[in-house]
Amino acid sequence: MPAKASAEWKGDLPSGSGTFNAGDSISGGFTFKSRFEDGPGSNPEQLIAAAHAACFSMALSNILAKAGNPAESVHTDAAVTLRIVDGAPTITRIDLVTKGSVPGIDQAAFTEHAQAAKEGCPVSKALAAVEEITLDATLV
Repeated sequence: MPAKASAEWKGDLPSGSGTFNAGDSISGGFTFKSRFEDGPGSNPEQLIAAAHAACFSMALSNILAKAGNPAESVHTDAAVTLRIVDGAPTITRIDLVTKGSVPGIDQAAFTEHAQAAKEGCPVSKALAAVEEITLDATLV
């Protein structure tokens, strides 16, 4: 089943505004200031960060369960960096920071499984053009 979302922008770039809807419960507004100047509101990069954090957490939980160590919890924060490269806004970096409560494994095994999730989750694969995706994985 395809995942669906919509967005609409009204006006010119510096003074216009937009809205988006994703699924049944995600919606928001965005402006030039919310995207490029740290103004109030949302932006597309936050949606990418949320998608990556969610996908990664699910992928890591699945890998851990298949390895015989189901997680009690996996919490992931994602930070997406947007910079101007050759005159164009470009996502240049994504930092994933994950903490897992997983009985029965050590930090080395958790790190190994987290790396596999980073490489294998569908959103990571879709974001393969991003120059740098970092991972900080901590077993708690």
